[in-house]
Parts: sequence; C-alpha cells; structure tokens
Amino acid sequence: MITIEKVNSSKQIKEFIDFPHDLYEGDPNYVPEIFIGQKDLLNKKKHPFFKHSKLDLFLAYKNKKIVGRIAAIRNNNHIKFTGKHEGFFGFFEAINDYEVAKLLFDTAIDWLKKEGLTNVIGPTSFSTNEIFGWHLDAYNIPPMVSMAYNKDYYPGFADKYGFTKKTDHFAYYMTDKTVSQKALKVCDAIEARLKTKGITIRSVNMKKFTEEAEKSHYVYNSAWDKNAGFVPMSYDEFMHLCKEMKMIMDPELCYIAEHEGKFIGFSFSFPDINQVLKDVKRGRLLPFGIFKLLFNRGKINKFRVVVLGVIEGYRKLGIEACFFARTINYAQKNNMIAAEASLILENNEMMNQALKNINAEIYKTYRLYQLAL
Repeated sequence: MITIEKVNSSKQIKEFIDFPHDLYEGDPNYVPEIFIGQKDLLNKKKHPFFKHSKLDLFLAYKNKKIVGRIAAIRNNNHIKFTGKHEGFFGFFEAINDYEVAKLLFDTAIDWLKKEGLTNVIGPTSFSTNEIFGWHLDAYNIPPMVSMAYNKDYYPGFADKYGFTKKTDHFAYYMTDKTVSQKALKVCDAIEARLKTKGITIRSVNMKKFTEEAEKSHYVYNSAWDKNAGFVPMSYDEFMHLCKEMKMIMDPELCYIAEHEGKFIGFSFSFPDINQVLKDVKRGRLLPFGIFKLLFNRGKINKFRVVVLGVIEGYRKLGIEACFFARTINYAQKNNMIAAEASLILENNEMMNQALKNINAEIYKTYRLYQLAL
C-alpha cells in the first residue's frame, strides 16, 4: 500500500533531501545536491522565496519505505507577473512505479486546486529561475553545475498522467576543438565600435560584488521578461542567489556590458563544479567533503554558460558576440576542453542562432510540462 505524508518535521526534511541519493545509488552520472544548500532552499523561515510565496513537501511511502517525493508550489510573483493562476510541482523523484508517481501528482494537484489555481507547470524548484525541466535524452551524460538530472522514465510518467509539453529548452555543447574562432577575430573591432557609442565590456569587480549584483538584478528581470515561463526575481531572492554563486565564481568568466555606467547586459559562466561534487558522498561537505572540493577544484576542465542577456534596445549591436569571444578566449588560456550553454528556450531565435554560429550543438533537451486543473 502506498501512502503520502506531508513533510512536517526536520527529520522528514532531511529524508526528503536524502531520498535521491538512495534512488540514484550506483548511477555514475548522478551528482548529489549539497545538503546544506538544499536545506537552506527549503527553509521557510529564512529563504526569501517564502516572503511572498509558499509550498508544501510530500513523501510517498510503500511498506514504510520512502519511494517518492514532490513539492506543490504557489509562486505569487508568477501569478502577479503573468496574471495567470498557475501553480508548480517540483523536487519530484520516484521509483519506477507509475502508481507512486500518480499518487504524488494527485497530491500536488489537490493542493494546488485548494489554492484556487487552474493550471500546473513543472518540474521546477520554485520557478524557472532555479533548476527546472526533465531532460528527454543523453541519460549517459552527467549534468553540469545547477542543471537537472532525472530518471529516463519520468517523461513517460508525465505523458501517461496527461501532462503535455509547455516548452522545450536546449543545452548546447562545444569543445575546444570544435568551437568557432571567428568571434575572436572580430571581437576587438566590435568592442572598438561599441566604445564609440559609449558601450564598454569588462569583467565583474569582485571588490564591489554587492554593488555589481544589485545593478545586475535590473538587467536580469528586463532581459528575460518576454521568455515563456519567466518569473521576475525579487531583490532578496536575486541577492541570495548571487551570494551562493559567489563561492564558485571566476570573475574572468563573468562579464558586464555598460552604457555610460548603466548596466545593459551580462554573461555569467561558472566552472563545472559538478566534476568535483559527484564524489562528495550524499552531498555532505562536512567533515571531509570540503577537502575534496578544495583539493580537486584545479581538475575542473569544463564550464557552463549560465546566463547571457542584453536588455532591449541594445541587442544586435555585437555585445553578445563579444561575450562569447571573451568566454572562448578564457577557455583557451585556461585549458578548458568543453562548455555547455543552457538553458536556451526553443523559440529564442537570436540566442539559438548565436550558439550555432560558434559551432555549438544541441546535446540535451529539457522539457517543462503543463496540465489544466
């Protein structure tokens, strides 16, 4: 018999976080989430998401053993921004048993209906600003930093339940041997032309990190506001995320575009810390995981382009090409052998074409699902 329990204790939160470690045991491509990071994310008293929105967590049990988990999410910022009474499901994991998945979906949907919501989107972790989507392919390839990884039977669960595709998002891959050098050849000329317009590109100044992050907040909420499923991040949420990212940032991989001092775009890439985290047992940095992180960081030879955007009015001036050129130049100087650029919305023609222009190829597709309630 399968039963569902709402998570109500610190013990159950720990079990909720740890369940994937048991589910993926023996999978060489699985990367455990850092325990303290997940605990912080789900802390209703501290995480800024809970200042404006809410969620509940649920665990599925079979013969007193945990066999699945799910979150039902009401994101009030999404509702306010879109005008649509949509909710989300997220943090889904389950054994290969459709009855478990069905009961988890039923539970989340019942919760959302009681909230007066009329549509559900997922999987997300709060919104598309965090980890989201299930990949439909490339199950033999580990995820890069801050990317989803899932069982190959999850999309089948969604289809059987009645979910339909909302949007697909692409992950592009390029290597040091395949990436186009054309951007490098024209970058200096483009940057010189931009300077005549008062536009400059530079690396992030870590000594003024808070100020840089604050100015980037406006760009983030402006550059992606037309993307399907986008939810603006509150100031507190954005600053919270930036402080987390600061720990793994390399300022030489993070660039700012300014027009006479005003931030108009940025490109942030991060070393693929997952190459190290995959060996941190059950996501515990303490007592010994932190040493693996510190001692093996020098072995990281891949990175991910996480966000790259320019606000309206400054696009198609060559800023994006300069971001790519600087990133490629960094990779070559630091012996990086490959990179991923993700997640690119399927109908974002400009960004998809820009990546194809540097010989990047789609190697993973991540899907968001939806269902009318």
